[in-house]
Amino acid sequence: MTSRKERANAIRALSMDAVQQSNSGHPGMPMGMADIAEVLWFDYMDHNPSNPNWIDRDRFVLSNGHGSMLLYSLLHLTGYHLPMEELKNFRQLHSKTPGHPEYGSTNGVETTTGPLGQGIANAVGLAIGERTLAAQFNRTGHNLIDHYTYVFLGDGCMMEGISHEVCSLAGTLKLGKLVAFYDDNGISIDGDVDGWFQDNTAARFEAYGWHVVHYVDGHDSTSIQKAIDNARAVVDKPSLLICKTILAFGAPTKAGKNCAHGSPLGQEEIDATRKAIGWNEPPFVIPAEIYHSWNAKKAGNKKESAWQEKFSAYEKAFPELALEFKRRMHSKLPANWQAESHKIIQQLQTNPMNMASRKASQNALEAFGPILPELLGGSADLAPSNLTIWSQSKSIVNDHAGNYIHYGVREFGMTAIGNGIANHGGFIPYTATFLIFVEYARNAVRMAALMKARHIMVYTHDSIGLGADGPTHQPVEQLASLRMTPNMSNWRPCDQVETTVAWKKAIENCNGPTAIILSRQKLAQQDRTSQQVLDIARGGYILKDCDGQPELILIATGSEVELAVAAYQQFNNEGRKVRVVSLPSTDVFDLQDQAYRETVLPKAVTARVAIEAGITDYWYKYVGLNGQIVGITTFGESAPAEELFPLFGFTVDNILRKARLLIT
Repeated sequence: MTSRKERANAIRALSMDAVQQSNSGHPGMPMGMADIAEVLWFDYMDHNPSNPNWIDRDRFVLSNGHGSMLLYSLLHLTGYHLPMEELKNFRQLHSKTPGHPEYGSTNGVETTTGPLGQGIANAVGLAIGERTLAAQFNRTGHNLIDHYTYVFLGDGCMMEGISHEVCSLAGTLKLGKLVAFYDDNGISIDGDVDGWFQDNTAARFEAYGWHVVHYVDGHDSTSIQKAIDNARAVVDKPSLLICKTILAFGAPTKAGKNCAHGSPLGQEEIDATRKAIGWNEPPFVIPAEIYHSWNAKKAGNKKESAWQEKFSAYEKAFPELALEFKRRMHSKLPANWQAESHKIIQQLQTNPMNMASRKASQNALEAFGPILPELLGGSADLAPSNLTIWSQSKSIVNDHAGNYIHYGVREFGMTAIGNGIANHGGFIPYTATFLIFVEYARNAVRMAALMKARHIMVYTHDSIGLGADGPTHQPVEQLASLRMTPNMSNWRPCDQVETTVAWKKAIENCNGPTAIILSRQKLAQQDRTSQQVLDIARGGYILKDCDGQPELILIATGSEVELAVAAYQQFNNEGRKVRVVSLPSTDVFDLQDQAYRETVLPKAVTARVAIEAGITDYWYKYVGLNGQIVGITTFGESAPAEELFPLFGFTVDNILRKARLLIT
């Protein structure tokens, strides 16, 4: 009969062999946490390797993602479609075993981890997703959603500031089915962490409102089992298990040393480790009896079959709820979505109102929210400014079946939690802050794009137009940075109609996150034909035009569209042939077919002026090196918005002056 030691040593052997063959990687953590992983995955994890997407599976997150061979070994051994050849190709081009776990690349990987601290943040989002979905769909006698979120994390995750943000919130939310295993090995890349990390971690988490299990022996299965049972018995607090481990456990000379953290052990040390742990197999060979012991397919199929029986009973008892559940879990929009959203947008055009686009965004939520119960939103303590709360918003603190999260002043944590909610399934998360504070959240935004998460990011106070708060709060370079991020869609609408279209497109975008960039100040609604309203969804369109081919094209976004239209009217009075192009989403416009793009921005018309209250450099791709840009090349100033726009050249006269340099 296969022993626990043998199962754990299979993880150690695969991990050190793969890292050695790759000649890069992190063997220390997988070897140190192998015993914990063996107990968790063998005794507690509900999952099905035959169907990695089983809805009610437990979620496992490797926040200390540099130890990715731990996860790849577990997936391989338990029967996921991750053959040995992939482990041999660890960290190689196009393998299913990249250096850090990547969501969408490897079956069984729940989220992309690597940047330390974001995995625990994603895990908080997964736990929020589980509890909220359960509260919305479970009924007495029908526990459709009932799973745990387990996360491994290390000293680096604990040191990163994001862990403070998200673990504080997790404690406040009392996420009882979130269980975190802290790999307390005392070693980081630079050496013994006592020189730079002496936090009382247990006291810290107890202060957050977590249940803490102290002094778990990470190499003793009985100690680990007792700790997990203890954690699962506490239903009203997340749990932290402080697991004392030895980095690179089993390595005779390198165990407990920083040299084993991020470098191969070396063949001599590997040979000695094999002898020390009693592993007699050559590299990448696992005995059949160990494979048989680890294989979780039979148990996983049985667990999923039992859940399917639950769901069949649920369908009979609550047929409409069951249909709604399936729709949401398959990321499908309601059958009436297209017709209803189209009607809402057309009605806005025929009932013009001038308003800040942040207010138009709130109105869009008010219109779309009743159609989309999967919207789960929140703001980083700026709801009255971001206008993310609508009439049917309910806090998940007061009602676990709610649809709103007060994130507090935690921009980075909020965004990473939103990514976790997106990955859980059943929700379309939206998060919000001021555009300038995307700087706090930037790496989580990048991770959303990397994972192609369906996550809507609302950023208000989009320019110097926010006024007297000054340059600390006035975004200049942020929008350009978002536009240059792969897989990221961005909208900066000019009025309530474009704002509502932006929301519609964001909701429909299943291929990555969407940022909606909104104004604090009121914007005038533009006149449009029905066709122009439809063309907004193409990212850019002709808003004002002339007879025949124009001699000049004015391109603008957001609040600056009004200026472009005013300049157009002046030129029109002078008999000049001018076109105004509103370009709320450059990435969506760039994806249109060449014929449409040529219709809007014909190559023959080289006299172009771009107008946007942001960094200028981005716009050369649309106006060419000989075009003109009315933009910003410095930071802002503290003054009322009506003084700042003229100060920085956002006037009709300045647009006319720059345009005449091209056409006079």
